[in-house]
Amino acid sequence: MKRHGTVFLNAYTNSPICCPSRAAMWSGLFTHITESWNNFKGLDPDYVTWMDLMEKHGYHTQKFGKLDFTSGHHSVSNRVEAWTRDVNFLLRQEGRPMVKLTGHRKQFRVMETDWRNTDKAVNWIKEEAVNFTQPFILYLGLNLPHPYPSPYAGENFGSSTFLTSPYWLEKVNYEAIKIPKWSSLSEMHPVDYYSSYTKNCTGEFTKEEVRNIRAFYYAMCAETDAMLGEIISVLRDTELLGKTIVIFTADHGELAMEHRQFYKMSMYEGSSHVPLLVMGPGLREQHQIPNVVSLVDIYPTMLDIARIPIPQNLSGYSLMPLLREKAESKALPRGPRPSWVLSEFHGCNVNSSVYMLRTGKWKYITYSDGSSILPQLFDLTADPDELTNLAIKFPVTVRSLDKILRSIVNYPKVSSAVHEYNKQQFISWKQSLGQNYSSVIANLRWHQDWLKDQKKYENAIDKWLGK
Repeated sequence: MKRHGTVFLNAYTNSPICCPSRAAMWSGLFTHITESWNNFKGLDPDYVTWMDLMEKHGYHTQKFGKLDFTSGHHSVSNRVEAWTRDVNFLLRQEGRPMVKLTGHRKQFRVMETDWRNTDKAVNWIKEEAVNFTQPFILYLGLNLPHPYPSPYAGENFGSSTFLTSPYWLEKVNYEAIKIPKWSSLSEMHPVDYYSSYTKNCTGEFTKEEVRNIRAFYYAMCAETDAMLGEIISVLRDTELLGKTIVIFTADHGELAMEHRQFYKMSMYEGSSHVPLLVMGPGLREQHQIPNVVSLVDIYPTMLDIARIPIPQNLSGYSLMPLLREKAESKALPRGPRPSWVLSEFHGCNVNSSVYMLRTGKWKYITYSDGSSILPQLFDLTADPDELTNLAIKFPVTVRSLDKILRSIVNYPKVSSAVHEYNKQQFISWKQSLGQNYSSVIANLRWHQDWLKDQKKYENAIDKWLGK
């Protein structure tokens, strides 16, 4: 895809976690507009997506695999952790990240579910799409390279496992793996410390452990790449490739031990930056685009490709003017694309609502009401690893970026609404369980820490609820 298409060098998720990110991609709207606050609360199920509109305009549509953009998914743990993040306690929610080798040197199908969905997509192209007289749109959603939920009990209950086979691991060059630099625990930003602690990453890790986690993650990326290869191959075999636009992207990244964290739920590049590659007829080849773009841009792009009128209320802008070989002379209906992107996060493992504005070389991250927690400012040109917070050193830049951010979203008001939502959701859940709520929590991913001092944590919740 890189050789025959365009790579967006600065593409971002609008919320670095599965459901809210996918909600933004399917709706073309920022998270605070759809109120997709966490993995339990995504888009309303009857929401009109870009695929719905394309189907209405005569496209054959097909979806396989992971969708995860509507309400009501994911575990009770995930939900309760998101709702209680404002409570004044620290509970480790994950076992440590682990690696596991499975199978043998010739085993290339590790993530069976993804392969089955890839097979379905391949067969659909071969048996159905090839005969269509009208255009088609096919969506394939993969789990990989997401770490696997761990089957372990005891000390590693709830941990995540980076799992691969020797076949894929042998493709990774261990020497090329960069071991990320970490700040000391005492120097960490308070929200980063909370994230690292709740993900059970504040303990000791050897360089070998960190290198393995990263190597296994890259091996999982290689397996994902092979699935994409199957789709491109069948398009080529059926002679559809020359008239099909292919888009590859992701809902979020993986920290893989950068900043002493794994998973996502962070505005650091490893988590918020996503791949975005596009190839197809009439689009630029071997091209790299430095403009900042984000997943809300997918919705208007799909409509633009299909020549369907683009609604004016969308948060995103079509990518087609950046992708086309020849600029089309028609005036852009909404004016020029802004020079910034917005990402926000309101879910678990982070004890505050977080807002990120990326523009030019700057990444500005602010929390909650914008004043009670120190913001962060990174110069990504000089400091690509985001190790030096320049917020205190450049107050004028902070003020200017904060002003832009507030013109896009009244973020103190949004934070307050999320705070209230979390409280109400928790109260409803707690009431539905009666006196039993504490023993239910004792069986979630927190169980070990919770059981060490159950009364203390119950009191902290009562205090939060204003009892």
